[in-house]
Amino acid sequence: MDTPDAREAPARSNTPEFTVSEISGAIKRTLEGEFGRVRVRGEITELKAYPSGHIYLALKDEGAKIRAIIWRFAVPRLSLRPENGMEVIATGKVSAYGERSDYQLIIDRIEFAGEGALLARIEQLRKKLGAEGLFDEARKKRLPLLPRVVGVVSSEKGAVIQDIRTTIARRFPRHLLLWPVPVQGQGAAEQIAAAIRGFSRLPKGIPRPDVLIVARGGGSLEDLMAFNEEIVVRAAAECPIPLISAVGHETDTTLIDFAADRRAPTPTAAAELAVPARAELLAALGQTATRLLQSGQSLLNRARLHLSRVEARMPDLPGLVGAARQRLDDRAERLALAPGALLARKRAALDAVAPRLPHPRETLAGHRNTLALLEMRGATALRRMIDRRQTALHRLPDPAGALAARLRESGLRLEGLAGRLEGASYQGVLARGFALLRRPDGAPLTEAAAIAPGDRVVATLRDGTVALLAEGGEPGAAPPPGPPSGPLSGPPPAPRPRRKAPGEPQPDQGSLL
Repeated sequence: MDTPDAREAPARSNTPEFTVSEISGAIKRTLEGEFGRVRVRGEITELKAYPSGHIYLALKDEGAKIRAIIWRFAVPRLSLRPENGMEVIATGKVSAYGERSDYQLIIDRIEFAGEGALLARIEQLRKKLGAEGLFDEARKKRLPLLPRVVGVVSSEKGAVIQDIRTTIARRFPRHLLLWPVPVQGQGAAEQIAAAIRGFSRLPKGIPRPDVLIVARGGGSLEDLMAFNEEIVVRAAAECPIPLISAVGHETDTTLIDFAADRRAPTPTAAAELAVPARAELLAALGQTATRLLQSGQSLLNRARLHLSRVEARMPDLPGLVGAARQRLDDRAERLALAPGALLARKRAALDAVAPRLPHPRETLAGHRNTLALLEMRGATALRRMIDRRQTALHRLPDPAGALAARLRESGLRLEGLAGRLEGASYQGVLARGFALLRRPDGAPLTEAAAIAPGDRVVATLRDGTVALLAEGGEPGAAPPPGPPSGPLSGPPPAPRPRRKAPGEPQPDQGSLL
């Protein structure tokens, strides 16, 4: 009969038993012993440099992928700098990492093996679309300053949409419209292109975004390939809504970045490009308001200063008006008194001059006496001449013929004497257009230099006396040719009087006044 201890004992096996460390170490030794130093050809992907100096990456081809590491001490000895997408030949040894039960390639040398297939395909597509003008700067649209609705094409899961939502809520809360799409894998490119086109064709009732963000987190080149597809690039270039691409991290570049209106290094940066910061806008608005207020205040101060300067230079208008009124009253009072004062002065001047002037009757009497004397002398001479002629006639043998001849001769001589008498006559001289000029005191004027401008002159003419006032002119200047004119000229010469027949009585001398 079996005992209880015997029934509970486990069955023994011939398979050796290892601990995890033992089997991991055995595998590592086997790998390192079997493969030792190898050369592996593949395309670099998932490359990441750590602050410690180590570089972690993976090599892949169409069927598999192997992890690899370049230790810090081997990095300076590399002949080229590894980058994602490069097809290289890596030389090293295969080893295992026991803590994760993972094997990896320890690389100490890298050689360039040619352009990677994926990068070559992307570059070929980039050149093709660039030749069509899809990447031209002229096609790019400006982003709105403050969009009302922000559209997002991304996965509804993950940190991307949360970063965008948080950033927009922090900077300036706006309506956020998400179109969820897969961002990698089979069919992702078609759905991303459909989402971009769908936002521009939204039906009425659904707010259309003012700006569109196409976002995805970081990943390997294969993970980002959906954003390098031609259908996605063309959809981004044809989108009528301003589009921001935020695919991968800052060092990742996809073809949608070339076709987008703006490229953001990260989804968070895309949200910052899409909406402004409210605090910055308020600060800028406050600063602008302050500057505007200061500018207006400065303008007002300059205007006030200018007005003060102008006011200081302007005269006292009420004082000027008062002074003008006072001068007007004074002039009016003086004007009222001026005619009487003027008449008084003129009357006094006449009274002072009157005693020195000869009386017209005395002058006329003198002229009459002179004329009477001349007339008497002329009549006496005429009688004497007639008597002599008559005596001579009586002596002629033929009294009738001689008398007629002598009478004719005597008549001619008598006419000559009468003309000479008329020429010597005072009235005859005046009748020929001459005038007798005297000062107001009666002194005769015989020279033009004796007459100053403004002097009063008394002119005696054939038929009267005229008071004249001399105007300006050069004293002693010769008178112009032609008929006499001017302030001192007399009337035009009177026609020569008809000769009187012998024996015709002489008319009485007229009055000079």
